[in-house]
Amino acid sequence: MSSLPQPSADALAQSARLLERIEAEIDAAGGWVPFARYMELALYAPGLGYYSGGARKFGPGGDFITAPELTPLFGQALAAQLEQVMHASAPELIEVGAGTGLLAADLLLELERRGCVPERYGILELSGELRERQFDTLAARAPHLAGRVRWLDALPERFSGAVVANEVLDVMPLHLLVARAEGLFERGVSMVADVSGARRLCWADAPAAGAVREAGQALALPVPERGEYVTELNLAGKAWVAEWAQRLVCGALILIDYGYPRAEYYLPSRSGGTLLCYYRHHVHGDPFLWPGLNDITAFVDFTAVAEAGFEAGLDVQGYTTQAQFLFNCGVLECLARRGAQESADYIRAARAVQRLTAPQEMGELFKVLALSRGIEGPLLGFVRGDRLHAL
Repeated sequence: MSSLPQPSADALAQSARLLERIEAEIDAAGGWVPFARYMELALYAPGLGYYSGGARKFGPGGDFITAPELTPLFGQALAAQLEQVMHASAPELIEVGAGTGLLAADLLLELERRGCVPERYGILELSGELRERQFDTLAARAPHLAGRVRWLDALPERFSGAVVANEVLDVMPLHLLVARAEGLFERGVSMVADVSGARRLCWADAPAAGAVREAGQALALPVPERGEYVTELNLAGKAWVAEWAQRLVCGALILIDYGYPRAEYYLPSRSGGTLLCYYRHHVHGDPFLWPGLNDITAFVDFTAVAEAGFEAGLDVQGYTTQAQFLFNCGVLECLARRGAQESADYIRAARAVQRLTAPQEMGELFKVLALSRGIEGPLLGFVRGDRLHAL
């Protein structure tokens, strides 16, 4: 970890306060908590977690760059799909986890250009700091449309329209499963004292039980003759989709994230899982380093998400790569509107589209899944290259 940039003194102090809270919870729980609870605290503890604190997260000055930070063409293409969903349901749109607000601004402006600006644009955002940034972004980029935006504290009781969640499922608190010859275990977090007596976070396994054991057994994980197979289980993501299914009257959820179908997720060769941490554009594998200062994420099992929607009564409308989805939604036509191909603006935009769609970049790694109710016919983003068969 010596290659990582060092946090400021204030950031380290905030991390230390969060660590004290985590230690107290571990002690109160008898010395062990599931990793899902640790991840929840590290990311979302009020005022201290990564997403609930004040650290800059998105863009060149943050820890990672998402598609909306690369180019407005992402939102402009996505708008075509959302327009179709709203026409078939209701002129309302909810974005879950809106980041800096750039995607909201891009969507509103493009939907306005298309003559179908939503009557209401809800943003479901838990971070007060990010809400402020989103407000400022909308005020600067789409001031005449900002009045349509409302921030939500929870899922609506009933909703018709379009829901979009870009890179949301991957940061939901997840359980860690460990398959060994002697059985199935859940990997959690405990404390250990070093030679000086100082306490630090450490991994600790316990026999898998309850819903974790039941879900783990259903996966039939590869069990090595020696050693172990470690992977993730996103029960929170499945529950979240089921909650939306209870509320969605007519419309569709468009879920965009990096991940695999189940057959590719739990390969024997992926024995270390997919858990990753991001800090200042550096990727590392230690979720105990500076709690509250790192993003913690894992790839999405899209088969599990699709199953959760289907079992809750939603239609699985489509599943494809981000590249195919964006091409189907007209990203190249959006690019052509940038003007002369020899202009600096067009060249920069074309390079951004390359990052969004190239197989070695985000094009194949990121997938798009659509879950719907009351929507007839194929959705625009999946008319070609649909991979539902892979789920």
